[in-house]
Amino acid sequence: MSSAKLTAALGHAFADRALLQTALTHRSFGLPNNERLEFIGDGVLNCVIAVALFKRYPELPEGDLSRMRANLVRQDALHRLPLSLKLGDALRLGERELKSGGPSILAAARAALSGAIYLDAGFEAARNVIARLYLPLFDELSSGPVGKDAKTSLQEWLQGRKKPLPRYQLIEASGAAHEQRFAVACEIDNPPLRTIGEGSSRRLAEQAAAAGALKALTA
Repeated sequence: MSSAKLTAALGHAFADRALLQTALTHRSFGLPNNERLEFIGDGVLNCVIAVALFKRYPELPEGDLSRMRANLVRQDALHRLPLSLKLGDALRLGERELKSGGPSILAAARAALSGAIYLDAGFEAARNVIARLYLPLFDELSSGPVGKDAKTSLQEWLQGRKKPLPRYQLIEASGAAHEQRFAVACEIDNPPLRTIGEGSSRRLAEQAAAAGALKALTA
């Protein structure tokens, strides 16, 4: 992906193009790299997400808001956003990481981009980009139990009815190392049920499969 297409997908045109290039440069490629921008981006991201949750859920206590924020800023959530941007195509990586790079590289680059946008245009610009990209994840949170992921919710649903716990089986892993896709089956014995989930990590695929099972069970 060209930098022009990436900035269009982000919805932010950089005044300082060097910031964008640095945000896309992994330490394996050389200096300057995106580690310092990732540090800033993590802080900006946590602040933006905290404020968004505070406004979106005015009745929730601090503990629930903290759990929801933790779900949104964990590595696999950060990894999903770069995949939607096709960020992996724009990264500058050393030869070793080109072969073995994983979700952490994409998550770090996504955080670094938040830091770069903040330095380039200020907090409001970073907030607008983050809020727009995170909207689908906010909607997923609001459709389920507060602060709980799908696997936890499914397990609690089954335990509450004294039913056996689900099993998760990896079906397929495909794609380049830095843009892999996984397919996982969630199998339940009582009632008999098998759902398939896909994601950019095995954990995300398991979550998707669990969400499908929970939806089927509670429909």
